Amino acid sequence: MSSSETVEAAAAAVRKRLGMVFPKTAIVLGSGLGRFADKLAHAKSMSYADIPGFSPSTVAGHHGNLVIGDLGGMPLAVMQGRIHAYEDHPPQAIAVPIRTLRKLGVDRLVLTNAAGGLTSDMPAGTLMIVKDHINLSGINPLAGPNDESVGPRFPDMSHAYDPELRAMLAVAAREAGVAVRTGIYLYTLGPNFETPAEVRMFAALGADVVGMSTVPECLVASHCGMKVAALSLVTNLAAGLSTAPLSHEDTLAAAQSAYDRVERLLLKFFAARASS
Repeated sequence: MSSSETVEAAAAAVRKRLGMVFPKTAIVLGSGLGRFADKLAHAKSMSYADIPGFSPSTVAGHHGNLVIGDLGGMPLAVMQGRIHAYEDHPPQAIAVPIRTLRKLGVDRLVLTNAAGGLTSDMPAGTLMIVKDHINLSGINPLAGPNDESVGPRFPDMSHAYDPELRAMLAVAAREAGVAVRTGIYLYTLGPNFETPAEVRMFAALGADVVGMSTVPECLVASHCGMKVAALSLVTNLAAGLSTAPLSHEDTLAAAQSAYDRVERLLLKFFAARASS
């Protein structure tokens, strides 16, 4: 099947299982944040394995379910986990879930991720609203033939992370009593953690955190007309800034430690969306 046919088939399968009315707002939950989906009332869930074109994640902490329900009076779709290019998924495969959400009517997308802090003042537990990104992965899910009915060949990325949604996240953080930073996310392919020399270079380029996700989804969502916001949870200081070796297990543990603050912020944010 072509990419557009795959998206059509995926959207049809979701409608058949979860219903014809789909939320206009969606969130992608990163490593260790999957239990936020438990906050949904009247939830209905569908495994990625049952959706054409959706590939199951092989990474611990990514459940692999599409869940819809009600969050404080607002319909919300939740992607409980994501796939990554380092899992040997082609970049275009990452585009399918996001384009399927758009086909189903989603026009606002919140991306969350675990990331490494690139300076000593971005320690584990820091929450950061992403204002911009740097793509050093060498991949782009928009490469290849372009479907003009989806988006333009050369999409503008001047405001890839919507200023209004970023401001709403900042307000939600203040109302929730959660400290938050604003900064730049740098995307690498992974799966290895970065070397100390790379970390120094990334910081010199102006990045605040580094991670292995989010940017492909932002590119696809912006291309097809969605408004995007992103929230990074710093789960470790990057290599060379700490004497401790880095591991995914520590990433998940740090995400769990900070989970309550992430939940409070997101609940305030979506409550504001419900009333706006």
